[in-house]
Amino acid sequence: MKIMMPHLPNLRQLGQPKVLVSLAVGTLIVLSAGILFRWWVGPRVQIDTLALRDFVQTVVASGHVENPHRVELGAQLTATVKRVPVAEGQLVQQDQVLIELESSELRATLQQAELSVVQAEAKIRQLNEVQAPVQAQNYKQALANQTTSHNALSRAQDLFAKGFIGQAALDEAQRNALVTQSQAMGLKEQMTSLRLGGSEHAAAQANLSQAHASVELAKARLRYAQIRAPAAGILISRNVEPGDVVQPGKILMTLSPVGTTELIAQIDEKHLGQLKLGQKAIASADAYSTEHFDAVLSYINPGIDVQRGAVTIKLQVPHAPSFLQQDMTVSLNIETVRRDQVLLVANQAIHDIDRSPWVMLVRNGKTSRQAIQLGMHGADLSEVVSGLQAGDTMVHDGLYQQENARIRPQ
Repeated sequence: MKIMMPHLPNLRQLGQPKVLVSLAVGTLIVLSAGILFRWWVGPRVQIDTLALRDFVQTVVASGHVENPHRVELGAQLTATVKRVPVAEGQLVQQDQVLIELESSELRATLQQAELSVVQAEAKIRQLNEVQAPVQAQNYKQALANQTTSHNALSRAQDLFAKGFIGQAALDEAQRNALVTQSQAMGLKEQMTSLRLGGSEHAAAQANLSQAHASVELAKARLRYAQIRAPAAGILISRNVEPGDVVQPGKILMTLSPVGTTELIAQIDEKHLGQLKLGQKAIASADAYSTEHFDAVLSYINPGIDVQRGAVTIKLQVPHAPSFLQQDMTVSLNIETVRRDQVLLVANQAIHDIDRSPWVMLVRNGKTSRQAIQLGMHGADLSEVVSGLQAGDTMVHDGLYQQENARIRPQ
């Protein structure tokens, strides 16, 4: 006889649902505890700890290099260009020849003027060495003739009184005396005119002076044949070539003299109240962005460009670097305000910055709203005058606005 045993369930199958339920309940408990813990300690929030720092407020601008003045060079006479020994962009020294013009006719004119000087000097020597001595001798002879004629007149008057000669003989003696006297006076005047200070000598001296003036004029015109640099500098333009016919009034070259370099920039008129003469700036040329040099604000245009809403300013560069060239583009950071050791707050952490500013402080792990008073404003930072002190911690993100909330500083 076969005995049938009853079917018993598998113990593992009976215990598996219970294990799963236990695991689910445990997981739920852990998750709930985590959520409760996070609710209790609060979310992670980035905070800032305030400290005293130096505050520098700057105005940023872009400009270009420009020397205080430029010299435009041209010819002073009409001539043909013979030689141009310099190139555009070249650094030239003072009095260096830049353009040489054809000068053969000018040299001939100078030689002719110099010969006129020689002739005028020879004329004066002739007056002093020949004519004046000859006239002096002629005057002595005339005086002797005058004395002889006066003696003859005296004898004739005695003879006429005694009746030995007639009236005609007496008249002839008187005529001879007057003639010799007149000749002596004339020679005396001529001799005086030949002496230094006399009219003829003065005329000869005037001719000599005129000849010297002609020489100077010819030399000046000859100097015009060489156009030289009035000062050391850089040739920023050249508009002439050998063989060109130039004339007065035409600009042939433009020279940028070496001297105090200026930076010209346009500043938005909203920054005008921050600018003052003498403010320092850090500048850099766009072509050499890693090289910085100092500049000083030297000029603020009193007028405003209405179309662009900008103000023109100029800055002097006391020690211009060697790479700085005319018309280079430069970037400027003008220091308008500097204060040492002040309390600064990031602008993005300030709520209602333009009306009633406040920040979200963190004290004992909880947030609290704190009103503040601001001083100077910068692009990223602002000065706190009251409401905060060094060592305070505050929420960095200005969008966070939950008060009396627990947070975890990050």
